[in-house]
Amino acid sequence: MMPENREFRNAILALAIGAFAIGTSEFAAMGLLPYFAADLGITDPQAGHVISAYALGVVIGAPLTSMMGAKLPRRRYLAALIAFYGIMNLLAAALPGLAALTVMRFLAGLPHGGFLGVAMLYAADALPAGQRARGAAQVLMGLTIANIFGVPLAGAMGQGIGWRWGFALPGLIALISAWAILRLAPRVGGDPDARPLDELQALRNPRVLWTLAVGAIGFGGLFAVYSYLTAAILATSDGPGWAIPLALAVFGLGGTLGTWFAGRVTERLGTARAAYVSLAAMAVTQGFAALAVGNWVLMVVSSFLLAAGAGLVIPLQTRLMDVAGEAQTLAASLHHAAFNAANALGPFLAGAAISAGYGWTAPGWVGSLLAIGGLAILLVSFWLERRRATPDIPAELCPAE
Repeated sequence: MMPENREFRNAILALAIGAFAIGTSEFAAMGLLPYFAADLGITDPQAGHVISAYALGVVIGAPLTSMMGAKLPRRRYLAALIAFYGIMNLLAAALPGLAALTVMRFLAGLPHGGFLGVAMLYAADALPAGQRARGAAQVLMGLTIANIFGVPLAGAMGQGIGWRWGFALPGLIALISAWAILRLAPRVGGDPDARPLDELQALRNPRVLWTLAVGAIGFGGLFAVYSYLTAAILATSDGPGWAIPLALAVFGLGGTLGTWFAGRVTERLGTARAAYVSLAAMAVTQGFAALAVGNWVLMVVSSFLLAAGAGLVIPLQTRLMDVAGEAQTLAASLHHAAFNAANALGPFLAGAAISAGYGWTAPGWVGSLLAIGGLAILLVSFWLERRRATPDIPAELCPAE
């Protein structure tokens, strides 16, 4: 365990810069879609394959990078992943044609889960056991802050001087993060005796799989609402032109505050109760988003509440640290793969509901149902653990009802 000192704080900053780059690239790509579709002479659905390719890269890359980096010191592993991420973003900006852009976005997705998962693990291990959630939250705040500053800046660059700059910007930031990690992060030795295939043991651990299922289902509601937020404001309200960038900015602000708060709540209540609180809050805020449709002021407020209530990532990440055993790296990486699965599931179900004629309120109601589904999975998983009553399960993971 590393002491919490200036060296550690600098390392956290370096890792948070990498998370900022990833957040900027992932979310800005959605806003840049109309611009690169028009420039490349393709339809919006065809351009959507670029977004899907990135999510597919995240899912495939999580186990792949975990096994490849099992023996590496985490400092070098993290620097290599974020450097690769930066290079792929720069190539996406530089290479011509839809095929090249799609391939580069797929490759950029490969290190996403490995970097964020292990960076949060690295930060959590640097703190005492009771403060591990705080370390994870500090890294993740880099991603949420990206929605306040990085995404609007990339979008403005894409609109003003060309969409390719929207990918080049996070690419450059990622390379800065790689340099900072090598320069500032404490040197912590790897495990030369580690066996990469041992990481796959996480896939045989039911507690890991249940936790991943909670994230893949329960977090889908956030993406269901966020993906259609801009379209819903345009279609149902007469708000000013600045209502949309305001909604996106307050979403980032809500996510940043919510992540910070989730770290404290997890420390205070434990992972189980904090996850219950997060899922309940998500069900309520997504229901409010449905009721707010048609009033642009309330829709902006709902954007803030959506993100503020979605702190589920922190208790679930901490939970995985507690139950993954020797497969910490893969479990942490798969956590972010699960959230990208949610990113695919939520918008798909919301889009299907809209197409079926349920209107622009449908994403909010779909979101609430997904949050309730995640809560049900969480309850079942803890019920099964209590039935097994194995002595190695920490008491706080099986709270009394």
